Amino acid sequence: MAEKLTTEDVEELLETSNRQIREESATFHRYLFDEIDWRDRLICIKGARGTGKTTLMRQRMKEHFGEDSGKAIYASLDDLWFAYHRLKDFAEYAYEHGYTHLFLDEVQHLGKDWSLAVKNIADQFRKLNIVYSGSSLLQLEKAAGDLSRRQATYTLEGMSFREYLGLEGVLEHRALTMEEIVTDHVGIASKIDKGLKVLPFFETYRKCGFYPFYRESLAKFGERLAETVNKVLEVDYPAIDEVSQETIRKTRRMLMVLAASCPQTPNMSGLYRELETGRDQGLKMLKALHRAGLLALLDAKGMKLNDLSKPEKIYVSNTNLMRAIVPRVDVGVERETFFYSQVRKGHAVAHTGVGDFVVDGRWTFEVGGKGKGFAQIADIPRSYVVNDEISVGHGCKIPLWLYGFLY
Repeated sequence: MAEKLTTEDVEELLETSNRQIREESATFHRYLFDEIDWRDRLICIKGARGTGKTTLMRQRMKEHFGEDSGKAIYASLDDLWFAYHRLKDFAEYAYEHGYTHLFLDEVQHLGKDWSLAVKNIADQFRKLNIVYSGSSLLQLEKAAGDLSRRQATYTLEGMSFREYLGLEGVLEHRALTMEEIVTDHVGIASKIDKGLKVLPFFETYRKCGFYPFYRESLAKFGERLAETVNKVLEVDYPAIDEVSQETIRKTRRMLMVLAASCPQTPNMSGLYRELETGRDQGLKMLKALHRAGLLALLDAKGMKLNDLSKPEKIYVSNTNLMRAIVPRVDVGVERETFFYSQVRKGHAVAHTGVGDFVVDGRWTFEVGGKGKGFAQIADIPRSYVVNDEISVGHGCKIPLWLYGFLY
């Protein structure tokens, strides 16, 4: 039987927690901060690598508990301390010393049974509230079923254009609803653009605004994003499945080919032949890229990911990632990628062959440049043209950037 941890044993971990909370900035909150019901006893915050999950947890600690409160501890499980100590013993120490909340980051570093370890401490220490996250969306997704009935799960998307403007300190604005945009876009866009010439900021956002870590080093943003992709393929993917280096190589190649050819309806049979892989393995690779937040699959109406043998369209998940991995970005594809990346959070987006997108089964949208007209959707009720390169629209023509205000 292991001896119980003493304060001396955990002193280094406590000092690290206090320092990280003390140094965390709380001046800007992501949209999810106010959506989480922090009263839940077991909370999972998932999301693609680099979207800001760690910052969100530390901000909650700083604002609710203060620095060195004696009630909450933040611990990253990739800390070397956990190479020599068990999570269970750490939780027991916290429980017996009056702590009420544990914020656990990088839970995938506990190994393949990380979800069982979290479940056990949640069961054994019922007065402890646990908030946890990890940088591997694939690993969190795979183990979701083990904890689904016990926890509240939230997904943190990359930054919206609205959030980017807030983080830059140039505009504070509430999120808009789709109904507000389609009915009052002229008035809303006019007010925003009057105080802020929005298009230059919109162009910058498409290059580097989706991932909050761009502020750490703008010059190395592309390099950091490439490293993120490599970690997904070389660390996260093998951790959830027994894949060979050859399969990882083929998955990387699949990502590059699809990113370069998006978003037309893919010839998946031809792609599988090019990759020298079978249909089942190819579909498995495609789903892994989707679940990891690297690709976004646009489905036919009513189809679920597990039922798909071929998605209607395939997009890179956001314009930042697209620019990082595609040598020459097609501006038309980038426009659609932006629209889909902003609208799919909170809305059902489908492809029906008429217009580029059907949202919530109610609105049809055709996305294009400044001169895009209604020829393709002229006879469709509740149809709209979404124009890039315009600050303010008119009638049923809506500026593309405004869809970045949905969350």
